[in-house]
Amino acid sequence: MQFQFLAGCALAVLGVSTAAHAQTASDDAADGYHQAARTDIIVTGILPTRRQDMLSSVAVIEGKDLTQAIRPSIGETLEHQPGVSATSFGPSASRPVLRGLQGERVKMLTNSLSTVDVSNTSVDHAVVVNPLLAERIEVLRGPQSLLYGSSAIGGVVNVIDKRIPNAIPDEPVHVDAIGTYGSAADERSGAASVDVPLSGGWVAHADGSYLKSDDVRIGGHALTPALRDQALASSLLPADDSEEAIDFAGNAAVRGKLPNSAAKTWTAGGGIAYIGDTGNIGISYDHYDSLYGVPIRFATQPGDEQEAPRLSMKQDSVNLRAEVNGDGNVLDKISLRLGYADYTHAELEEDGSVGTAFFSKGMEARLELTQAKHGAWRGATGVQLFNRDFNVIGEEAFLPKNSTTQVGVFTLQQLDYGALKFELGGRYEHTSLTANPLEDQDQFFAGQRSFDAFSGSVGASYGLTDSWRIGLNLSHTERAPAAEELFANGPHAGTQAYEVGNPDFNLEKANSVEAILRGSGDNYSFEASAYHTWFSNFIYEDLTGEAEDGLPVYAFNQADARYYGFEVQGSLTLARLGDGKIVADGLADYVHANIKSVGPAPRIPPLRLLGGLAYQATKFDLRGEVERVSKQDRAAEFETTTPGYTMVNAELNVRPWGKERPLSFALSANNIFDVVARRASSFLKDYAPLTGRDIRVTARVSF
Repeated sequence: MQFQFLAGCALAVLGVSTAAHAQTASDDAADGYHQAARTDIIVTGILPTRRQDMLSSVAVIEGKDLTQAIRPSIGETLEHQPGVSATSFGPSASRPVLRGLQGERVKMLTNSLSTVDVSNTSVDHAVVVNPLLAERIEVLRGPQSLLYGSSAIGGVVNVIDKRIPNAIPDEPVHVDAIGTYGSAADERSGAASVDVPLSGGWVAHADGSYLKSDDVRIGGHALTPALRDQALASSLLPADDSEEAIDFAGNAAVRGKLPNSAAKTWTAGGGIAYIGDTGNIGISYDHYDSLYGVPIRFATQPGDEQEAPRLSMKQDSVNLRAEVNGDGNVLDKISLRLGYADYTHAELEEDGSVGTAFFSKGMEARLELTQAKHGAWRGATGVQLFNRDFNVIGEEAFLPKNSTTQVGVFTLQQLDYGALKFELGGRYEHTSLTANPLEDQDQFFAGQRSFDAFSGSVGASYGLTDSWRIGLNLSHTERAPAAEELFANGPHAGTQAYEVGNPDFNLEKANSVEAILRGSGDNYSFEASAYHTWFSNFIYEDLTGEAEDGLPVYAFNQADARYYGFEVQGSLTLARLGDGKIVADGLADYVHANIKSVGPAPRIPPLRLLGGLAYQATKFDLRGEVERVSKQDRAAEFETTTPGYTMVNAELNVRPWGKERPLSFALSANNIFDVVARRASSFLKDYAPLTGRDIRVTARVSF
C-alpha cells in the first residue's frame, strides 16, 4: 500500500509537470547548470539558505578543494572539514564522525535523499556513495538537519551529483571526467558522466566509475607498542595443539603495509529528466559493486580470534525527483523525492566462501510543500516515510531478521527582518521496529518496539554589520533506538567483535544550545561556533573487558551524557602579488564528551589544529599545511589512550588555461614525513594506523 500511494503521488506530479509548456527557461537553466554549486547558498534543507544566515556550523566542499580531497571513502574525503573526523575502519569503510557522534546519529544523503544503505548499522559497512561522482558535498548540523530524521542529531552529510539532471546544458553533449592515482595503495580510479539535451526539455544522463587499490602503505608497525609487546610475550608461551597455531611474533612484526585493506569498486548509472517552466521530473538508476577488505584485528594472546574478513557488497537503487512550481500565492513549490534500494553484502572467509550474508531492501519518500513568501515570512512543511527490511544469514549472524518503519512530519518556518532573523522548526516521528528471529535463534529478542518522538528548535541571528552576523539556536531532540542497538546479540565477523544490544532501551533525548559568529570581507573570512548538548538515555557502544567466542565484547548501554565543544575556521589574505595572492588559513575543533557516573565517552576525537599557507593565482595554486592532532587521554574504561601526531601535507593545483577552462590537475603529497597516526574515533585504532606517505595526482576535465 505504501508503494501504491507513493506511485500515485509520483504519477500525479508527473502529470502536472509534463502538462506544462514544453519551452524551457534556457538561459536560466544553462546558467544554473554551470553555477548550481555556489558556496554562498546551502541547498541541504527544505529552504535553501545563504551560508551567512545559517544558525549552525556548516562545511561545503566543491571545485578544486573537492578534487584535492577525494579519497575512496566519504569519511576520508571529509577528514579536513571543521568538526569532522572519521571511523577509519580501513580505507574503504570510513564513515564521517560529526562532533564526536557517529553511526546512527549521522545521516548520509545523496541529493537530499537517504542512501538507503546499511552503513549506519556497523563501522565495517561502507557508505554506498561514490565521491568520484560528487559535484559538491555539504555538511550540515543544527536545526535544519532534523528535517531528515531524529537520528540526524549529529548532523547531515549530503553528497550532491547530477544523476537526475537539474538543468539543460548549453552544449550538444556535456562531459565531466576525473582520474586519480594514489601511491600509498597503488590506487587507480576514474569516473565520467555525460549529459545530453534532448528535444522538448528532456535531458539524459549516464555515468560510471572504477577504483582499484592494493593494501595501503603505513608509516610503521600495524600494532601499537603495547600490543606488540603482548604479542611477543605470547610467542614465547608453549603452543596449544588444541587451537589453530597463530604466529604472534609475525603479528608483532607487521609493518609497512596494512594487510587485507585492498579494494575494487565499480559503479554504473543513468537518469533522465524533464525540465519545464512550471516544474521538472526525473528518474535515475544506479548499480554499486564493491569488494574490499577489513584490516585484521591481530591476535596478541592465546584465545584471541583472528580473521581477515572481506566484504562483497552490491546495491541497486532507483530514485525519482519531481517538482511543481506553485502559483506564488499559497505555495511556491511542491517537491517529491522517492528512493528504493536493494542491498546485499557477504562477509567472505579467507578461502572465499560466504560466512555471513546481509540483505536489506529499503525505501524512503519525502513530500515537501514550500510556502510562498509573504513579507518577512517563508517556510516549508513535509512528510517523510522510511521502511527497511533487514536480514542476516550465517553462523555469525549477530542480528535477527528485522524491519523498521518510520513516519515523520516536519516543518521549518523563518522570519527575515533584515538585520534580525528568526527560525522555528519541529518534527514528529513514529518508529516501529520488529524482530522476527528464526526458530533456532533463541538468543535474540522476538517482538516489536514502537516509539513516538517529538523534536523542535528555535533560533535567531542578528547582523552586527553587513558582513558580520551572530546567532543562537536552542533545540530539543528525541531519537528512537535503532534495530542494531536493540536487537544485536552475537559475533560479527566484519567488526571482529561480539556485539550485544538491549531491547529495553528508551527514547534518547537531547537538549542543545549553539552560538555562531560569521564574518567575511574582501581579504578575510571567519566562522566560529560553540555548542553544548545534554543527553538523557544516551545510547553508546563500549568494550566490556570480556571476550566471547574469542572476540572482544562490545555492549550497547544507556545513560545520561554531556557533549560540548567548538569549531573555528578562517582565512586571511596576507599580500597580493601580480595576478595572485598569499593566503593563510586555519581551523581548530574540539569536543568533550562525558557519560554520567561512567566517565569519558568512547572514541571521541581530541583537539585538532590545522594551518595552511597558499599562493593562489589564475593558473595555479600552491599550498602547504600542518595538522596537529592532540593526544586523547580521556578514554573509556577499557579503551586505550591515543597518541597525538603531526602531519605535513602539500598540494598544487594547475589550470593550464585559467579558471574558466575545462582542464585542471591536482598534485598532492600527504603525510610527507610518513608518521604513524591513529585516529581516536576508530574501533581499530590500535591495529590499523592511518595511511602513510601518499603522493596523489588527479586530472579533471569538463566540456
